[in-house]
Amino acid sequence: MNKVVIIGGGIIGLNCAYYLQKEGHDVTVIDSGDITNGCSFGNMGYISPSHFTPIATPGIISQGLKWMLKSSSPFYIKPRLNIDLIRWGMSFWKSANATKMAENIPHLNNLLQLSRSLMVDIKQDLSDSFDMIEKGCWMLYKQKKTGEHEKHLADEAEKMGLKTIICNAQQVQQYETQVEVNVAGGVLYLDDCHINSRKLMQGLHTYLQNKGVTFYLNSEVKNFERSGDKISGVIINNQLLNFDELVIANGSWMQQLSKSLGLYVPLQPGKGYSIMYDNLENNLQYPSILVDDRTATTPIGKWLRIGGTMELSGHSDNILDKRVMAVYNAFNKYYPSMKLSQPDIKKAWFGYRPVSPDGMPYIGRHKSFKNLVFAGAHAMLGVSAAAATGKLVNEIVSHQSTTINIEAFNPDRFN
Repeated sequence: MNKVVIIGGGIIGLNCAYYLQKEGHDVTVIDSGDITNGCSFGNMGYISPSHFTPIATPGIISQGLKWMLKSSSPFYIKPRLNIDLIRWGMSFWKSANATKMAENIPHLNNLLQLSRSLMVDIKQDLSDSFDMIEKGCWMLYKQKKTGEHEKHLADEAEKMGLKTIICNAQQVQQYETQVEVNVAGGVLYLDDCHINSRKLMQGLHTYLQNKGVTFYLNSEVKNFERSGDKISGVIINNQLLNFDELVIANGSWMQQLSKSLGLYVPLQPGKGYSIMYDNLENNLQYPSILVDDRTATTPIGKWLRIGGTMELSGHSDNILDKRVMAVYNAFNKYYPSMKLSQPDIKKAWFGYRPVSPDGMPYIGRHKSFKNLVFAGAHAMLGVSAAAATGKLVNEIVSHQSTTINIEAFNPDRFN
């Protein structure tokens, strides 16, 4: 049994704690907040094997250049001179090619499919407390060119063992019985499911407390103690916590914390927005990605969340009205009969997705320290890949063979 400290109490950190405590390790979780908010709470709650393509893809650079300076576009970069952003951007440009994408897809697919299967066990352990709905997710499109691309992706998905249904506009409407759908067509990914991410976080936190996991909340990491090629302790709240193994899983703040250890682990916080509606008499029956507008929907009962956009503006708490309204306007184009009220911008939620330059997560040991494991940078796939990441981290810490090949997730790959 090892004494393991996890820095980060988001969905990745809690899943690492979940699997490590099951193995019998003595687990402590440190978080700068109180585990009541953050990117793990306001996301779309997708468990999506369908998202097997990393964000660094051919064509994303040219499309991004068209979008990047328009504050209401799906992808926006706040103009600024920042060396970390420039280095990240150069690495992203090098990764956004067909060869690298083809290399990464099988690894991302393995991670997501493993995670999807593991969620069944977590659902049982947490007594089905987080509204896990297993009926699939739509990829909806308006443009013919987009539809051709989505049908190609569906063919690739089928080759990897995923189940899909390709539908025209009329067939999509037959699935959505309560609201009008204005699309050219869609692909339904039957293996996908969705959850209430807030309930999952609350359920995991309570479960781990009951299992004896120690939590230090509202606690900032001040420094580390080192002993040769190992990190021996972390200083928080004027006290030293010693450990055998350290897991860094603090989301979009991973690069800053890594710098304090003299390590370069490139990452940018990609801000996303979401708005919520409740008590809807007529609601969507399926979650959906509105592909042409990069917007996502999550319905559960009479409750609905709409979210999207990728904004690279650093850790800025400033809410851009145009970006929130872009999400709202996109939804109305696809579901015109719902006539949702305009959102109160001040109540819009935002969170920071941790994005690596190639869109692939960091999972594994770092060569600089024998007892340091990274778990993060999942971009928009944190919830989707959390269970598998937790299992892999436990296997790494426990010196077991990993369930899947983790070479593509090497945290030292950009050095």
